[in-house]
Formats: sequence, structure tokens, C-alpha cells
Amino acid sequence: MQLLAATDLTNYVPIAMAVGMSVVFAIVNVGASALLGPRRDGDIKGDTYESGMLSIGTTRKRFNVRFFVVAMTFLLFDVEVIFLYPWAVAYAQLEPQSPMSGLFLARILFFIGTSVLAYIYAWRKGVFRWD
Repeated sequence: MQLLAATDLTNYVPIAMAVGMSVVFAIVNVGASALLGPRRDGDIKGDTYESGMLSIGTTRKRFNVRFFVVAMTFLLFDVEVIFLYPWAVAYAQLEPQSPMSGLFLARILFFIGTSVLAYIYAWRKGVFRWD
């Protein structure tokens, strides 16, 4: 019984190494930046800077949200691609005429179909108009 538990934990060694290397990399980069980076403070460096525009006036004015709509649309399809990759790997390992392959295909077609329907709905409602 003890041997089985030890071999199960050895499967996690590559994951632990990757997490450890990530943490060490982050700590080294932040430390090197603090040690080697310039330390200049001033009015220009402390000023608010957003998207190439200097801040003039109050920050409580209205602005167009179309950039956020485009960003959210990009994220939607980006996340969809993230879900498609593992599905494609699992689908490729199924037998061609098995009942599971039909179920897998139906699930992904439903997933893509709902995303396309939501996109068409948003398009018809005028969400993506730039005027």
C-alpha cells in the first residue's frame, strides 16, 4: 500500500517543478528590477497616463465603451478556442463510430452554436456599431 502512494505522488513532480520554476522566475525578475532598475521620481512619472492621452480635467466624465465591447468579444472567442483545443485532442482519440464520438460532437456543436447565436443577437441589436 505504501508503494502505491509513493508512485502516485511521483506523477506530480513535473507539475511541482513547473510551479517552482515559475515562482523562482517571478521572484528573480522582480528582485532584479528593484536592484537594477532606475529610481527616478518626479511630477511626470507620477502623472496619470492612459492609452497615450494625458489626463486633463476631471476623471468623472462619460466615455464610449466600444473598446470594452471589442475586448470582451475577443475574450469570448479566445476562451472558446481554449476550450476547443482539449476537446479536439480528446475527440481524436475516440473510435470513429462509437456513441461517445457522436455525443462529443453534439456537445461542441452546441457550444459553438450558442456562441454564434449570441454573436448574431448582439450584432442585430447594434452592439458592435461604432457610431
